[in-house]
Amino acid sequence: MTPTHFSFTTAFILGLMGVAFHRTHLLSALLCLEGMMLSLFIALSIWSLQMGTTNFSPAPMMLLAFSACEASAGLALLVATARTHGTDRLQNLNLLQC
Repeated sequence: MTPTHFSFTTAFILGLMGVAFHRTHLLSALLCLEGMMLSLFIALSIWSLQMGTTNFSPAPMMLLAFSACEASAGLALLVATARTHGTDRLQNLNLLQC
């Protein structure tokens, strides 16, 4: 495994561990998800450049578009949660009260 692959794999795993273990605020979970998507985007970009074919070149841009949609939906949920519950702490959210 090359050092670049190791660094992107480590960044993705750290983001995944952040989502799994630090579930106190919705904003921190969204930031960890964005870090995971950024590491996937850079890894996919480098992979498509190393392959050298034009078949894989639109894949990083599609991933970036889906990442932007995910970020906007997460921000909308964060604003709606902060307005209705007054905080973004995940312990205060109860799906049974919806």
